[in-house]
Amino acid sequence: MTRPPADAAAHTADLAAFVTASPSSFHAAHEIARRLQQHGFELLDETQAWPTGPGRRVVVRDGAAIAWVVPDGAGPTTPVTVLGTHTDSPGFKLKPRPTSTRAGWLQAGVEVYGGPLLNSWLDRDLALAGRVVTRDGAQHLVRTGPLLRIPQLAIHLDRQVNDGLTLDKQRHTQPVWGLAGDGHADVLAAAVDGVCEADDVVGFDLVVADTQEPRVLGADDELFASGRLDNLLSTHAALEALLGFEGGDRVAVLAAFDHEEVGSESRSGAAGPFLEDVLARVRSGLGADDEQSRRALAASWCVSSDVGHSVHPNYVERHDPANLPVAGGGPILKINANQRYTTDAPGAALWRGACERVGVPSQDFVSNNAVPCGSTIGPITATRLGIRTVDVGAPILSMHSARELCAVVDPWFLARAMGSVLAG
Repeated sequence: MTRPPADAAAHTADLAAFVTASPSSFHAAHEIARRLQQHGFELLDETQAWPTGPGRRVVVRDGAAIAWVVPDGAGPTTPVTVLGTHTDSPGFKLKPRPTSTRAGWLQAGVEVYGGPLLNSWLDRDLALAGRVVTRDGAQHLVRTGPLLRIPQLAIHLDRQVNDGLTLDKQRHTQPVWGLAGDGHADVLAAAVDGVCEADDVVGFDLVVADTQEPRVLGADDELFASGRLDNLLSTHAALEALLGFEGGDRVAVLAAFDHEEVGSESRSGAAGPFLEDVLARVRSGLGADDEQSRRALAASWCVSSDVGHSVHPNYVERHDPANLPVAGGGPILKINANQRYTTDAPGAALWRGACERVGVPSQDFVSNNAVPCGSTIGPITATRLGIRTVDVGAPILSMHSARELCAVVDPWFLARAMGSVLAG
């Protein structure tokens, strides 16, 4: 056991701050833009004309953000390198009629978002976070403190619970947030308290968020536990890599999409037009015609980064017996014969070379043939843009839990490898 290097500990401490500031995808996109603006990036409006030529810019669309650096000397055929991630996480979203009463309790109506480990959300102190839109058309970011809890049934009322817990997504996942009384109470009013009046809210996108702060733990402080590591870990690493980009012969891009956990099919998801729109406007600003744009794209790369599975010591049989990536062993290169991940031989060479240049260890990940493989924004981005793409990530445990676990060194390793890709 060895205490993580100081740089790795500092990186993970900043990741903790990033996660804390980003309880929803909307908060994450705002935090990306805020941090970039502090380092000289210009925040652009999609409805306005954009500046041309070299520069450092960022644009936010709902819960997604795309940022880029156009280096000096860039021209119509300058290729791009995209670091692609996502800002959303599995969990619960508040329903349109948010408050109900049952058996003397106030409950919040929530809908399952994506594929969370439902049992991990039980008996946790939960908040609401996201955006609301008021009658004047203004959008407001909101977040509460501890407000909600999904209480588990006591073992005295279910003596077989430890033989197998089964949760009905409708009946067993509705949180309580107070006691029903004679007065009117509404969870939406609690969510917007101090920001606006509940009667002025005409639309909202609010999700449930765990309020427990990220924390370093374990022998020699080697482990890091947090909510939303899937996929704020990759988003933060890509952000740090972009901030460290000092220029070169490529346009460096961070594309942090929303809605990956539910298929990416939205205006702010990887299956939507956001990245294509931004790249087209950047290319136009460099004076490219259609043929030059296609030449540039053909020479470009996308590194799709999402967390992956570390080997689980209690379930080793669920992993491929010859490929057992471990937490602390460095980033993983994701490979799948059925193109659930996009990695091919050129992509593997690109990634391994990037890791070697900065002394970062690398591991391969491939699924057990009997266990279905997940997917990422990688295949979607490659399909939509025709861009060469490689899938990578950091190994974690408890993926899709309310609180996930990784090694302190791996987010730092991932950021360094991403920076190496951008540097070429």
